[in-house]
Amino acid sequence: MGALFRAEPMCLAQLFLQSGSAYECLSELNPNVSVFQRKFVNEVKKCEEMERILGYLVQEIKKADIPLPEGDVAPPAPLLKHILEIQEQLQKLETELREITKNKEKLRRNLLELTEYTYLLEVTQRFVRRTAEYESRLYSNHEEFPSVEDEPLVDYSCMHRLGAKLGFVSGLVHVTKVEAFEKMLWRACKGYTILTYAELDECLEDPDTGETTKWFVFLVSYWGEQIGQKVKKICDCYRCRVYPYPNTMEERRAVVEGLNVRIQDLHTVLHKTEDYLRQVLCEASESIYAWVIRVEKMKAIYHVLNLCSFDVTNKCLIAEVWCPVADLQNLRRALEEGSRKSGATISSFLNTIPTTRPPPTLIRTNKFTSGFQSIVDAYGVGNYGEVNPALYTIITFPFLFAVMFGDFGHGLLMFFFALLTILYENHPRLRRSQDEIMKMLFEGRYVILLMGLFSIYTGLIYNDCFSKSLNIFGSGWKVSAVLEQKVWCLDDLKSNQFLTLDPNVTGVFNGAYPFGIDPIWNLASNRLSFLNSFKMKMSVIFGVSHMTFGVVLGVFNHLHFRKKYNIYLVFLPELLFMLFIFGYLVFLIFFKWLAYSAEDSTSAPSILIEFINIFLSPGADTEVFYPGQVALQRLLLSIAFLSVPVMLFGKPLYLYWLHSGGRGIRMYRSGYKLIRKESEEELSLLRPHDVEEGSSHLDNEYREGGGEELNFADVFMNQAIHTIEYCLGCISNPASYLRLWALSLAHARKS
Repeated sequence: MGALFRAEPMCLAQLFLQSGSAYECLSELNPNVSVFQRKFVNEVKKCEEMERILGYLVQEIKKADIPLPEGDVAPPAPLLKHILEIQEQLQKLETELREITKNKEKLRRNLLELTEYTYLLEVTQRFVRRTAEYESRLYSNHEEFPSVEDEPLVDYSCMHRLGAKLGFVSGLVHVTKVEAFEKMLWRACKGYTILTYAELDECLEDPDTGETTKWFVFLVSYWGEQIGQKVKKICDCYRCRVYPYPNTMEERRAVVEGLNVRIQDLHTVLHKTEDYLRQVLCEASESIYAWVIRVEKMKAIYHVLNLCSFDVTNKCLIAEVWCPVADLQNLRRALEEGSRKSGATISSFLNTIPTTRPPPTLIRTNKFTSGFQSIVDAYGVGNYGEVNPALYTIITFPFLFAVMFGDFGHGLLMFFFALLTILYENHPRLRRSQDEIMKMLFEGRYVILLMGLFSIYTGLIYNDCFSKSLNIFGSGWKVSAVLEQKVWCLDDLKSNQFLTLDPNVTGVFNGAYPFGIDPIWNLASNRLSFLNSFKMKMSVIFGVSHMTFGVVLGVFNHLHFRKKYNIYLVFLPELLFMLFIFGYLVFLIFFKWLAYSAEDSTSAPSILIEFINIFLSPGADTEVFYPGQVALQRLLLSIAFLSVPVMLFGKPLYLYWLHSGGRGIRMYRSGYKLIRKESEEELSLLRPHDVEEGSSHLDNEYREGGGEELNFADVFMNQAIHTIEYCLGCISNPASYLRLWALSLAHARKS
């Protein structure tokens, strides 16, 4: 938890990587550093090419429904001498797979065409039944006449007299194009065609889209070559699957027999091709996981190497990195191990660089704290050295959720769901799920676990389980006591729908419910009014407490950066403004709960009216909770208002005095006096804590030890923005916390 409270100590290191061992050195690390420039462009392109091949392999393996094995241990990055072998192996496998897939698709298309032709012959056999005598009589009556292609209209007798040849066009048309196809034939051929069509009983694959759909078999009878050309063009326009139509029954039988033999042969060849393809994909699937991880690591290493810069001799790569102080020894060992593996004569090394630049913020997390840290980082990452609020979010976030959605039953379901994901968190399907919602739930499993646990607690407080009360300890209210005391009679029960239980009557109220809200409130007609008052006050208390806790955390930042003036000029005015206005409101809530009982509750003043009167009429004679209330309220209000100009002008004026009038005071730091400001070495010796702990970005402009001039306008503007934002936030944020009350009531009513 100490690591989660504040960022990891960081240092700036300069890496000197020999060109021959740079890849091996970085392969010993997880390349997660920030460096500069680009050099290894071709190597990155090779990695991207291998990534493309692996993506194609994974796609084919998934298409074949072959499970992808996933290892628990990630393989290391390959050495330079093994990269070319992996690349050649992947390219060879891709070429083989593409060739097999191309042949398979060609066989499937041929099989589809033959199957369509077979169905077409079966259906068209019912369309036309011509005898041999009719065919001989039709083709024997042939006479030569001049061409009649230019005649616009000819009837059947004329065509028969001229001896025009009867032709047929057969094929398949999509179910959605049948009507348009029929109309186009009629209009374009002027009615001198006979179209017969029928729907296939079986659904066939559409070669263009790959989807299974319905098809219609059609047979077009026409006379003359010119009309036949029109029919064929119309079929091409509607993307019909046209097949030759046999003229005789003998020819039909021969075609059908040939089709059956070819279909059987294609089935055999296609099955063997699919078996071989599956065998190749199964062999590839055994190594695909290791290949993907290795190529990703190779790409990450080259990406980091691209950001390095060469020295003047072009024999050494130089990189500046931010490294946690605790990992410096691991970094040195990794450089030595990489140099040893590459066989370099000169090993790579690193040097730490003193700097006054603020390091990046690194928060070490584990599987429990990573979810809460992600929530905090979504609102912004703090500066280096600042207090990390994620440690406290572990409690506050699930608790505030439970305040809004407090239900014992719902919380129990959430708790068991999160518990199952935690028990099976090492399952490969959960860890590598691509579903965004499931991935989000899995990453936040510990957050959901605590949310469910706190919801169980608040559900017991609210006495709410799936919108039903649980009478575990027995209600403290007794209705029979009212009848025994003869406060109610039978006529009152008959004539009134609602009656009030008076707690002042002896025996009616025997004490508070041991844990949570009394279950009798679930039957009361004023249940909503009671819960409204309770949850609204509870939301204000939690909101003010939460905000005050956030202000108090700022003290640790001021002490850490050794800026004690922020404690007196920023923290104390903020705390006084918060406590003397809204802290006093919380005090009134608790005072009313403790000072008034059921006997005199009707004479208790309204907290809301009293709080409004503090600002509108602070000296008016109104009902008070306690003697001296008006004088105390005036004092608190005066201190709260006076803290605003202190927040606004205190820090800028102090820094201005410190920079100009108090120059002699700051010359002494730990017994040393600064003689010359021009030396960077003296500045680094004067402020060693800046290197170790960083500095606030707001105070970098007017650092006490620096020789820079103070920009008073910028300092005053920053402080003015902070003051306005804080004062407005103190007013608006407590109102925002009332959402706890609103959502809690909405959840209770919907349940």
